[in-house]
Amino acid sequence: MPIKIPNDLPARPILESEHIFVMTETRALTQDIRPLKIALVNLMPTKIATETQILRCLANTPLQIEVQLIHTKSYAAKNTSEEHLSAFYRTVDDILDENFDGVIITGAPVENMAFEEVEYWAELCRIMEWTKTHAHSTMHICWASQAGLYYHYGVPKRQLPGKLSGVYSHYMLNPKARLFRGFDEEYFAPHSRHTESDPEAIAKVPQLRILSVSPQAGIHIVSDHDNKQFFVSGHSEYDLYTLRDEYFRDLGKGMDVKVPFNYFPGDDPAQKPVNRWRAHGQLLFTNWLNYYVYQTTPYDLQKL
Repeated sequence: MPIKIPNDLPARPILESEHIFVMTETRALTQDIRPLKIALVNLMPTKIATETQILRCLANTPLQIEVQLIHTKSYAAKNTSEEHLSAFYRTVDDILDENFDGVIITGAPVENMAFEEVEYWAELCRIMEWTKTHAHSTMHICWASQAGLYYHYGVPKRQLPGKLSGVYSHYMLNPKARLFRGFDEEYFAPHSRHTESDPEAIAKVPQLRILSVSPQAGIHIVSDHDNKQFFVSGHSEYDLYTLRDEYFRDLGKGMDVKVPFNYFPGDDPAQKPVNRWRAHGQLLFTNWLNYYVYQTTPYDLQKL
């Protein structure tokens, strides 16, 4: 939340240079406050677990937020009951005429398929096109970041030698970016994927900027220059045991997968994992909500 200060307080320029949210008395007199409207496009098969993880991250702020859950109409979820979807979810057809302050599009376990082979690709393209005119800012997570970079900018993905799974260290290319306010110089985030967006192709797109990278996991966060589109290759929203559950699930399928990197003490799956990413994961969502949604979205959403 903002700090209300006198217009001419000497500390004002210093605080603003550090991206501290200050509000002058003049602005405070005209401040209108309403709940933020956030749409969560949940592409994950385990929808209840994913919606819980994302909502936990969004709730770590004093801002009032209204969340609308969205699922695809062209693909029937196999791990979520129809009763749950009917009670709590809508489809893009239901919200085509609505505007949102922010949209989050989750990952999906389909990265080994070509984008056009994904059953709901046409519908997802429709959703991503809709966000350009009906959302103030959009965050794409993991596979959705690859899908978004491909749809919006033609950036292809490429296959990794093996599954990238674990908790990796990252550093910021622009530490003064508001998205990283409060971040340490080195921060950790989980990854779980078989593919990545081509980094050389990203670097050639003038509308994009790479915000952070990992020596082992590659590019982590990309944004457009208007901060309307964010592409996050990792899973900062993951719970403590999510990577563990995925690892044992893959083993149960007979897949040749390595123990998640930097996750279990001593790389022993019998040990309790160590959470190294929770604080920065919360900051990522909080800073996105604060700086790229709340502070810049129009009060009247029809003005989008």
